[in-house]
This record gives sequence, structure tokens and C-alpha cells, in this order.
Amino acid sequence: MWGNTMGDKRAELSYASAVSGTPLLGDTIGGNFDRTAAAFPGRLALVDVPAGLRYTYAELKDEVDALAYAIGERGISKGDRVGIWSPNRAEWTITQYATAKLGAILVNINPAYRTSELEFVLNQSGCSLLIAAPRLKTSDYAAMIAEVRPRCPALEQVVLLDSVEWRELLDTGKYADLAVRNATLENIQLSTDDPINIQYTSGTTGFPKGATLSHHNILNNGFFVGELCGYTEADRICIPVPFYHCFGMVMGNLAATTHGAAMIIPAPVFDPVRTLEAVQSERCTSLYGVPTMFIAELAVPGVDAYDLTSLRTGIMAGSPCPVEVMKQVIDRMGMSEVSICYGMTETSPVSTQTRVDDSVERRVATVGRVGPHLEVKVIDPATGLTVRRGVPGELCTRGYSVMLGYWRQPDKTSEVIDAARWMHTGDLAVMDDDGYLSITGRIKDMVIRGGENIYPREVEEFLYTHPDILDAQVIGVPDAKYGEELMAWIRLRPGAAALTPESLREFCAGKLAHYKIPRYVHVTDEFPMTVTGKVRKVEMREKSVEILSLPR
Repeated sequence: MWGNTMGDKRAELSYASAVSGTPLLGDTIGGNFDRTAAAFPGRLALVDVPAGLRYTYAELKDEVDALAYAIGERGISKGDRVGIWSPNRAEWTITQYATAKLGAILVNINPAYRTSELEFVLNQSGCSLLIAAPRLKTSDYAAMIAEVRPRCPALEQVVLLDSVEWRELLDTGKYADLAVRNATLENIQLSTDDPINIQYTSGTTGFPKGATLSHHNILNNGFFVGELCGYTEADRICIPVPFYHCFGMVMGNLAATTHGAAMIIPAPVFDPVRTLEAVQSERCTSLYGVPTMFIAELAVPGVDAYDLTSLRTGIMAGSPCPVEVMKQVIDRMGMSEVSICYGMTETSPVSTQTRVDDSVERRVATVGRVGPHLEVKVIDPATGLTVRRGVPGELCTRGYSVMLGYWRQPDKTSEVIDAARWMHTGDLAVMDDDGYLSITGRIKDMVIRGGENIYPREVEEFLYTHPDILDAQVIGVPDAKYGEELMAWIRLRPGAAALTPESLREFCAGKLAHYKIPRYVHVTDEFPMTVTGKVRKVEMREKSVEILSLPR
């Protein structure tokens, strides 16, 4: 049970907190994992569909313990940084739990990184061991590592997955004396508040920052996300979102292992067909994705022929969820209990979530209410004061989920976490009378046209109602008269007629205020994206200036 302690909602301040009859978990990730394995040793824990690998909890625990012991024998100890650079595969998950047991800090490296970014992250975090896939598609990871390694003085060891060295590393743990292995792992003294994970935020300018998260941060966030999804040991969670991001390793893996549920890997990187196939073949009960993933799945030819009847729930998150897409996920994919989550890497990641008993309207129009044991408020960015209900402002969150800080960057940490430990998200939000939050955009994304504040999300939601529009993103571009003008980037449905600025304006006329109607329209096959499915609006604006030949 949980409840709001926000007081009389008619007080109208945009503040809410949630208490819960379920207490916070007070153990480490390794301790919690061991308890789950002891409770459900024979239940399915992990399936790597493309690799044909299947593990029960007892088998997965043996793999995790073997790797943890082997890494320890390599000289890695509590507090040392271990990098993981790989797409989704069983070894990623095994490494996640092995480093947690050892107390080593796992450094998640974005699979899309190239040499300059790889070098920066390895040096900034001080990685002493890097575990990496040899390659991904056309990316030769081994060659890139060889190129940067001479410039990474802290990097003492590199182990490539699928190599002889990787097998030898595992064998060190698998063939060790079991009593010695167990005693070694049991004697490691860990605190729940120890840093255990560094995740580099993608950022839109400059180098990424390493959000540093503790056992307490991510173990509890995964647990309570799973609680609000109603997970039990009977659930099977299809995880096509990347493990290197919180969506995969926390909301996916940790939500599963804190409940004895199974983690299903449909493919190394997102593939809509393989995702649908995995849901069908593994009888998944839950499916994750950012909106663009669900859009791609719904666009698969013959999608309605897949047997998705096992699906009960799932999570849409990572970017604003279009209303029309959400409705189709419920109606066509059978995800009647699908949940929307909102958060950010710096908050482990989820701060708000819709509930199973929320109406469809609530689940498509908001990002839910504050999560158990957390607080949220909406403030005026200029004054820092909490605004009244219904007034947009910056969303802030506080509680167990807020990161320890940016790794070795106290100055950057103080820019986003204030003296009272409120995390300033940079997102614009509105809280209604019942504590539900709607995200209206990023503070930096807000368009000011001739003195009028325009929130792109509002315009995007309207454009989704156009019968020919599959996906839409709205940005501001420079304008000599108004300061900024609206531009819509559009992806059309297959077979749709051409869309012109004139026809779109005609569609909007009388339904949107004139200043909210996009002046420019760019039809494209794809948007510039991060690997987590977030649209890079900064890059979109830069390209738009070039497309329109506008002065910067």
C-alpha cells in the first residue's frame, strides 16, 4: 500500500510525496540477488534468445559467483572501476551482478561510442579493467580499444567476450575450490551506500558526465518499479532496451531479480521483429520500450498475427509517450496494465509512474504520480519557489533515488543537486489536483515565439491525430521577426500522400492557436536519435538551420 502525504490538495502547491507500507530494501545488490536465488533456484532467471542461453536462478548465481571470484583474482577489489562495452547479451547481466558482489564499480559504456568518447570515459572514470564485445555490426571494438589503450594509463586489463581469455577468466571461477570461492565472496564487506555504478549521461553539449549510483539507489528503484508493475516470480520481462542505460539494467534486470522474475533478451540491439518473436516464443508477460520502439513494433507487417496474448504489462519511458501510440499498445498488443515511467539517469532512474488501477486517460495523458518513498515538486525556475497546481515549472525530485553525484565532478553535481538534496531535472512539468504530472518539455526546448511560450509536446500530440503522420517532433528555429518559429519534423505512414507546409497548416487551422501552427515542415525517414531512443533535438535544430538556410 502507498499513499500521498501531500496534504489538502486544495492548498494547490505542486508538491507530492508518497509513503509505502513496503519498506525500502536495506541490502546490497549481491545480497538481494542471493536471497532471490535461494528462494527460486529452479525458476527461469535469464534467457539470451539469439545466443540460445538459458539460466535458472541457481545456474545464474553460479555464473555470477564464478565471474566475481575470477575478477577478484585478477586484482580487482571494492571501489575499482570495471568498464562494460557491449550490446545486450547474457554476459552483460552476469558482469553487472558479479561486479556488484565484488564491490567494484561498473562503468556502463554506450555501445555507440567511438574512440574519443571511449577514451574520455575510460580516463575520467579510471577504469582498470574493461570487458568488451569484440565488435558490433560495423564497429570494431577491439581495434578501437587497441587505438586508445596507450592513452589510458589506468587501464591495466582488457578482456574481450568470446575470446580464449574470457573463457579462461570464467574457468578461474568455475573450477576454483567452492568453499574457498564462497568464503572469499562472503568476506567482502560492502555498504548499501557504496557507489556501484557509473552511467554517463548522453548530454547535448560537451563531454558526458558520470552519474554515480549506489546499491541503495538502483536496487530500490528497480524493486519499486517492479512492485508497481505487479511483478512476481511468474513474470517474464522482455528487455529490448539497452542494458548500458538504467532502463535496461535497473528497470529491467533489477526489477526482475528483486521479484524472482525472468529477464528475456530478444536481440543484442533493438529489432522490432525479433522483439515480437521473443514475446511470442518465451511467453513474455511484460515488454519494455521507448515510444519509437513501440511505433516500430506496431509498424511490423503482420504484427497482429503474432501471439502476444501472454502480455499483461510493460513500460513505456525514455521520452514523452504519444497518446495515440499508447492507445494502440493497449488495444493491439494487449498490454492492458502498461505503465508509463518518468525519470532520468541521475535519479536511478524512475521518479513517477502510473499505476495498474489508473484509468486509460491517466496512463496516456500523464507520467503518473510520485513513486514510493520519494518527493516531487514543480518550481518556478527563476525564483525556486513551488508553483501552484496547473502552473508549469521545473520538476524536482528528492529521496533515496538521487545519485551520489557526478563522478569526480563536484562542481557539475552542485549545478543540479541543491543544498536540500533536490535534483533539478531541467524538465518542464505540470501537476494536477490529484498529484499526476504531465511533462511538457525541456526548459531548453521551450519555444518563445513573439513573446508566446510554446511547449512542443502539446503541438506534437495534436499532430499525431493526423491520419498520415506516424511520428512528429516539433522544434524552434531562428526567425528575424518573432525570434523563433516552429518547425515540424514528420515521419509519414507507409503509402501516405505527400505532406506540405500548406496542407499541414490547413489541418491545424481552427484547432491550434495560430502561433502554435508550424511554419516549416520537414518530412524524413528518421530522426537523429540517441541509442536509448531519445530524439536529439539539438542536432535536429542544427540540421534545420542548414535545411532552411537560416542565419544562426
